[in-house]
Amino acid sequence: MTQHETRVEPRTLKGFQDLLPAGVTPRQAVLRGIEAIFQRHGFAPVETPALEGLDVLLGTGGEETNKELFRLQSPEEEPIALRFDLTVPFARLMAQYPAELKPPFRRYAIGPVWRADKPGPGRFRQFTQCDIDIAGAPSIAADAEIIAIMAAILDELGVKEYTVLINHRKVIDALLESLGIADEARQKHVLRVIDKLQKVGLDNVRKELGGGRVDESGDPIRGVGLDEAVIDRILALIAVTGESRASVVANLQEHLGGSERAAQALEDLRELDAGLSALGVGGEHAQFLPSLARGLDYYTGPVFEMHLPGAPEFGSVMGGGRYDELAARFLDREIPATGMSVGLDRLMAALTRLGAAPEARPHADALIVSLGNVNKADVLAAAQELRKEGVAAEPYLGAKRGMKHQLSHADHYGIPVAVILGEDEIAQGTVAVKDLLAGKREREGIEDREAYRQAGKTGQVTVPRAELVATVREILAR
Repeated sequence: MTQHETRVEPRTLKGFQDLLPAGVTPRQAVLRGIEAIFQRHGFAPVETPALEGLDVLLGTGGEETNKELFRLQSPEEEPIALRFDLTVPFARLMAQYPAELKPPFRRYAIGPVWRADKPGPGRFRQFTQCDIDIAGAPSIAADAEIIAIMAAILDELGVKEYTVLINHRKVIDALLESLGIADEARQKHVLRVIDKLQKVGLDNVRKELGGGRVDESGDPIRGVGLDEAVIDRILALIAVTGESRASVVANLQEHLGGSERAAQALEDLRELDAGLSALGVGGEHAQFLPSLARGLDYYTGPVFEMHLPGAPEFGSVMGGGRYDELAARFLDREIPATGMSVGLDRLMAALTRLGAAPEARPHADALIVSLGNVNKADVLAAAQELRKEGVAAEPYLGAKRGMKHQLSHADHYGIPVAVILGEDEIAQGTVAVKDLLAGKREREGIEDREAYRQAGKTGQVTVPRAELVATVREILAR
């Protein structure tokens, strides 16, 4: 077999993405901001493995999530899978380390998760989530805090128009209970259908609540099998609106029976409204929406999603809810918990669409270049001198030694400063420092070739070697 025959085509798998420096540095800036907000609100970091036992994950997110698991086998032939979110591993953690993670415990985690989902705008099969959770806090005040942090993240990013949509799982449960639909599997089927409202529209939701429908590809979709009168009651409930969060609750009350479940759901929403107001989250940024269901089966109380009106094609960029029963999968008791997740990839796509994403920044502040017969040790020494003072420096170590090639390297990667070492400078104890952005600024709008060439020579100074760090800092501060 020849060398040519052994070549493998370089490619990225469907639903996955490579991130080059221009894509990574804005993400890092957003991540630093998100993590700072988490820490400011008193959340502690935890990390869990990418892989979990298959039995840990199966059934927690519902039928659709089960289908989306990346399933594997360990060297010991155990059935395992890549985690599909960071919440289920956290519930396992709370059950496994009760002494160390004494409730109420506030945690944050940032890392990749995997779902074999259909790729779409901002939707990938491997994506990064930034999670916060409060475990051991039954008060709805905890849900209010989670929602306020969702708002704080977008405030920090400078996004003015956003809406957190909020509902309570027990609102729909109470209606179904009053309609005689007590079977849990059937209730969850109804919730999954309602969750599709924004994707498939009201007419298709009506069909799926009834006898079912055929999708665009011709595949049959099984219906819940409800009669028209029951469907009308459900659709009337999820259509409830109001001028304020309080008025939505009042209008919901007219559609629900007087059951204990209904009373509890409405009281939770009132308490949530009060908590959000106390945290400064007004009705323009957080609204009650009775049609919101969220697809994961483990939610038991308030659920919420963040939407950006200026980038609707990306759907929810953050979401979460209360999941009081998830830890009972691992224990003989419940641990009340609530939390939310930022979908970083979808958020970045939406921010880019809005023009609100941070700018990509260069990997180095200064490039150390050389002229003539300069020893590489001198280049390395200059780079290290800058690094010790907190300036990110790259020594040019490429094969092409010409000044044009070296400065072209800085231009390609957006490095703003060049430190130039020549034989004369080293002999005289000096160094040349060039502001590479100054020339660009002066060239803007110049069409004359000679004037353009002369403009590019500005921004360079020769200083004593002892002033290297101060000169580079002065240029970077401009």
